[in-house]
Amino acid sequence: MSLGETLPKNIILIGFMGCGKSTIGRHLGKLLGYPVVDTDELIEAKASMPINDIFAKRGEDYFRQLEAAVLQELSAPDAPRRIISTGGGIVTRKVNRRLIKQLGYVVWLQVSADEIYKRTARNHDRPLLKTENPKQVIETMLTEREPLYSDCSDLTLDSGDLDAEEIACGILESARYHFSSGA
Repeated sequence: MSLGETLPKNIILIGFMGCGKSTIGRHLGKLLGYPVVDTDELIEAKASMPINDIFAKRGEDYFRQLEAAVLQELSAPDAPRRIISTGGGIVTRKVNRRLIKQLGYVVWLQVSADEIYKRTARNHDRPLLKTENPKQVIETMLTEREPLYSDCSDLTLDSGDLDAEEIACGILESARYHFSSGA
């Protein structure tokens, strides 16, 4: 049995902003030869504007509608195998969680609130963190979202202490085992 036969159609990375989805996705793409797609980039292309502008001009609800539309497009039956890196809040809608589960093997990358704050502190492209107390916002949103990430994940990994290459290798081994054992 070849590697492709023991893996799902897609590997989907979920988790809070700053947990390493994009970086780990690129490593997985190299290991598997799958194209890597980022739902935030697809949304920006669909809206013809950056996420910050989408939030500022149209609001978070509109952005979440675009997320659902992008997931629906990624669910096309004839779509190629991919690594899909998602936005941190994509799990906040039940329809998105259902679509994510249908897309393939879902990996929740966890990281502590302190680490997220360190990783995102200098990034001004995070519209939900443009507040007086971004660390409190991170802690609150993490608490709200953790059960949602858990609801749709096949694997949970702490991405705080390992490097991206180690995490990517671990994801592949877990996915192989999951699908070869019929789990």
